[in-house]
Amino acid sequence: MALVHVPLWAVCMLRVALATVYFQEEFLDGEHWRNRWVQSTNDSQIGHFRLSSGKFYGHKEKDKGLQTTQNGRFYAISARFKPFSNKGKTLVIQYTVKHEQKMDCGGGYIKVFPADVDQKNLNGKSQYYIMFGPDICGFDIRKVHVILHFKNQYHSNKKSIRCKVDGFTHLYALILRPDLTYEVKIDGQSIESGGIEYDWNLTSLKKMEKTSAESKDWEQVEDGKSQDWEKHFLDASASKPSDWNSELDGDWQAPMLQKPPYQDGLKPEGIDKDIWLHQKMKNTNYLTEYDLSEFENIGAIGLELWQVRSGTIFDNFLITDDEEYAENFGKATWGETKGPEREMDAIQAKEEVKKAREEDEQDLLMGRFGGQENIFQRFHKRDEL
Repeated sequence: MALVHVPLWAVCMLRVALATVYFQEEFLDGEHWRNRWVQSTNDSQIGHFRLSSGKFYGHKEKDKGLQTTQNGRFYAISARFKPFSNKGKTLVIQYTVKHEQKMDCGGGYIKVFPADVDQKNLNGKSQYYIMFGPDICGFDIRKVHVILHFKNQYHSNKKSIRCKVDGFTHLYALILRPDLTYEVKIDGQSIESGGIEYDWNLTSLKKMEKTSAESKDWEQVEDGKSQDWEKHFLDASASKPSDWNSELDGDWQAPMLQKPPYQDGLKPEGIDKDIWLHQKMKNTNYLTEYDLSEFENIGAIGLELWQVRSGTIFDNFLITDDEEYAENFGKATWGETKGPEREMDAIQAKEEVKKAREEDEQDLLMGRFGGQENIFQRFHKRDEL
């Protein structure tokens, strides 16, 4: 049988077709972004965003994103999309952030919200499913938050994940998998990974739920046993004894037999309860109830944060169920402009150094001439005297 050679581009196209993209934003249509993003009006002091690629960039248009514009402000803005559930699926959340102002204290994280979030009233108390991204304040706080909402509480990853602190654009990605594993990537490189139940300190909760579930099932088994498996029934094979006297002994009834307390070949006595639960009533509901990677009604993404100095640019938002698609999207956006961005910054830095040197030389030169002029004026005044 002849082998069929499939072009690489066809494989890539097939991969794209298989991926589900729930949300993607690159801000390539100018000011039309305002039709998709809703600014919160919860507080008159909430800061405003503008579309900008910053003072230096890799591509003037492709690097445009939402930029904070006012110092010492809270910011709250969000975009809605078709609601979905990631149950049984991988969830990838990815975006780029650039602290052009060399962040001293403020957030660069994003939040994923339920579909019913009140966008106009978005604030710090608005419930969210996931909070992910860098947070910087002085030298003490320089971390990547990974916070998940579960049973009306927010659970933080117990590991310390360090974020980038320079002024360049960086690509942040969070991957939550249905097998209860996760991964955090920065600039395409994996910097942290593990199991959700362990890295969010949920092992004890899971054990408590497991014990409760098994105890409940055992009680159900005991109740069922007394109601169904220990019922008495007539022995149909029995016959009235030949010496039975109905007048003296009364009406004859067949003897009652008792069903064995356990079925399916299990020993009726001395059975171990744990073995019984394992073979007949193994409960796994607590696994899904404590599955932090599943959210039923995801429907919005947004920025809700505080910044002392403004200037941060957020761009290239993506929510999908396909890790490979996210990786390719990152390469096609951040991957294409990261190099030119650094080149432009280097050129500007050299120009600034050159300009500063020229200004210093000019000041020095003016100082010399100024000194000679003062001497001439002093001699002139002395001659007049």
